[in-house]
Amino acid sequence: MGAAKVYIETYGCQMNEYDSEIVRRVLTGNGYDFTDTPEDADIIFLNTCAVRANAQRKVLQRIDLFKKLKGRKQGLLIGVLGCVAQNLKTELFNSGIGVDVVAGPDSYRTLPELLRRVQETKETRCATTLSVEETYSDLFPAQQSGKVNAWVAVMRGCDNFCSFCVVPYTRGRERCRAPDNIIEEITALAAKGYKQVTLLGQNVNSYKYEGFTFAQLISAVSRIEGIRRIRFTSPHPKDFPDDLLEVVADNDKVCKHIHLPLQSGNTRILQMMNRTYSKEEYLALAHRMRERIGNLALTTDIIVGFPTETREEYEDTLDVMRQVEFDAAFMFKYSERAGTAAAQKYPDDISAAEKTDRITRLVDLQRSISLERNQRHLNETYDVLVEGTARKPDQLRGRNDENKIVVFPDNGAQAGDFVNVRIEEVTPNTLIGVAVQPVT
Repeated sequence: MGAAKVYIETYGCQMNEYDSEIVRRVLTGNGYDFTDTPEDADIIFLNTCAVRANAQRKVLQRIDLFKKLKGRKQGLLIGVLGCVAQNLKTELFNSGIGVDVVAGPDSYRTLPELLRRVQETKETRCATTLSVEETYSDLFPAQQSGKVNAWVAVMRGCDNFCSFCVVPYTRGRERCRAPDNIIEEITALAAKGYKQVTLLGQNVNSYKYEGFTFAQLISAVSRIEGIRRIRFTSPHPKDFPDDLLEVVADNDKVCKHIHLPLQSGNTRILQMMNRTYSKEEYLALAHRMRERIGNLALTTDIIVGFPTETREEYEDTLDVMRQVEFDAAFMFKYSERAGTAAAQKYPDDISAAEKTDRITRLVDLQRSISLERNQRHLNETYDVLVEGTARKPDQLRGRNDENKIVVFPDNGAQAGDFVNVRIEEVTPNTLIGVAVQPVT
C-alpha cells in the first residue's frame, strides 16, 4: 500500500495560506503524499478562518459535503485546522458532524501523531493548546518553485485585542521569529526563483526581536540577491513608526503600497472596538503617508454596523474615505464572533437591512474613488510582475508596484517575468494596457 494521500483546502487570510504550506511540510516529512482532488484523498483537511461568520459557515458546509464522501469511501478521515478548530474545539465533534481530527494553529507538529492515533483507535483527537513560543522557525513551508509571490510569516499571534476580533484567542499572543531565520528562508526562496515576498503578521509593525525592528528587517531582506519586490501586511495605525515609513519611501525594492486598516471613521466606535486611535489621528497618519510617498497606494478594511453605531457615526466613516481616498477597501458587515469582548459587552443591535444599506453606500463610494484614482494612471507606464493568464485567454494578468491589477495582451511572458505596460484604459479594479518593452 502506498503513502496516504492528503487533500487540503484553505480559507481566510494569507497567514492561513502560509500555515497550509507548513502543514504540507510536516506531513511530507512524515511520509504523506498530497493530492489536488478530495475524491482521491485518504485524509481531508480544512484550514479555516473564524474572523467572519460567513467563512465559518462555509467551512461547516464543506464538512457536511465531505461527510457524504466519507460515507462512500471507507477509512477517509476529515480534519479541521486553524482558527475555527481553535475557536470551536470539541464542538466540532458534536452531533456526528464527521470530524476526526481538530488541530489549532500552534499544533501542526502533532498532526502525524494525531492521525496515527485516530487510525489505531478509531477515536477522534483534538490538539488546541496555544503556545507562547511556537513560530515554526525550523519548518520552512513546502512552497513550490516557480511561483510569483511567497508569503513569509515574520511573527505569529496578536496582542491588540480589538473587541470584535477572535485572532488573539485563536492564534495566541505575539511572538517574533529571529531575523537571521527569516533571511535564511527568503534566501532559499530567491534561489527557487521567487522575485517577490510578502512579510506577514497580524501587526507587522510591532515586530521586534532583541531590538531588531521591522524596518531593519525589511532593509535586510532588500539586500537578498534575486528579490526584486517586498510587500508586507498588515500594520496597525496605532504604532506606525517613522523608520518604517522611511524605508517604504526610500527603498526601491519596497512596494509603494500600505494596507492600513481603518475599521471605523468614528472615534467613539473606534474606542468601543479598542482600536486605540481616533478619527483625527488616523487621518493625520494617512495624510503624512501620502505626503512622504507621492505615489503611495493606500488600502484599508472597514466594518459597518458595529453595535450602537448611529447613522451620524457611520457618516464619519464615509468622511474618512473621502478625505483619504483609499485606492481600494475590503468592506464587511459586522458579524458577532463568540468569545470576543464585543460579543460579551455589546448586543448586535443594528438590523441586517440597515447593515446592507450602509455597506451598499460604502461600496458605491469606494468604487467611485477607486475609479478616479485609477484614471490618474492613464498613459503611465508600470513595471508589472506577471502572475499568469487573465480571464480572457489571450491576456496576461499581473500587478504593479502599488499592488494594482494590470491586464494586457499576451506577449509570451511567463509568471514571474516583469513587463513594462502602458495604461490605456481603467476600471475601478483594473488597469488595462499594452506591453511596451521586452520581458525582463
